[in-house]
Amino acid sequence: MPSDKALRLPSYGGQAVLEGVLMRGRTNLAMAVRAPSGEIVTYEERLPNLYQSKWMKVPFIRGIISLRDSLSLGTRLLTQSANIASGEDEPLEGGALIATVLVSLTLGVGVFFVLPALLAGFADKAFQLDPWWSNLLEGVFRLLMLIVYLLLMGRVPEIRRVFAYHGAEHKTINAFEAEAEMTPDTVGLQSLVHPRCGTSFMLTLVLLSVLIFTLLGPLPLVTRLISRILLLPVISAIAYEYIRFAANWMERSAFVRWLIQPNLWLQKLTTREPSPDMLEVSITAFNLMLAAENSQASL
Repeated sequence: MPSDKALRLPSYGGQAVLEGVLMRGRTNLAMAVRAPSGEIVTYEERLPNLYQSKWMKVPFIRGIISLRDSLSLGTRLLTQSANIASGEDEPLEGGALIATVLVSLTLGVGVFFVLPALLAGFADKAFQLDPWWSNLLEGVFRLLMLIVYLLLMGRVPEIRRVFAYHGAEHKTINAFEAEAEMTPDTVGLQSLVHPRCGTSFMLTLVLLSVLIFTLLGPLPLVTRLISRILLLPVISAIAYEYIRFAANWMERSAFVRWLIQPNLWLQKLTTREPSPDMLEVSITAFNLMLAAENSQASL
């Protein structure tokens, strides 16, 4: 059974943005960003009614909704944080937002799903691989591309700061779930990793794709490429449910803790130890989100 604490506390989440942190609750989200002046600029909004609908309680459907959330809403607020951090004011909305999301989605699917399938397809033709080995090779290509991508991103100074804010977000959520005091000193003692992390989701997505695509058996190259695109929402929904399951059960099950270790290891590539001022930003975002949630609940 899941722990009593897991059943009692809401599953809040968030993401790092440029010079700040976005926290998302059940009804509201809040973002805090460190402006060039040193001031913490905050932003808060109510989530669309879809996030409080019955669909968010339906397994697998809620995973697809959450994926949409991370693409559209996350992209918009990431751009907003960049404007605050740079002192500019160029809102991303309407057609520009849709175009940005579509380009990002196309590049992501192309690099991490279509390209590995294409490479494995060429290897299959050249070496007459067994379907199992061909799909396994495709999964290896996909995993290597993900790891290399994260390693390269971690070498960019601006991205390293985003990774540090990612660490601050994790520590803040962990502090809340441990019912610890929300101060930089106390929050800073928390773990850098969290089972509901987007990095864990990506690794789970990659590993599940190996299993599911192998079950499809041998396919012509074009059909193989199309299947990778069409099945992506299905695999994403399964990965989302697995991450939820692991987060709820890890405190009670040594097997689950062992099972999710690769997910936690990969997070070492996307998190850095945050500074106290970064923790202050993350705590500000969380407290603003929590206050908005409590205010909404009292209506």
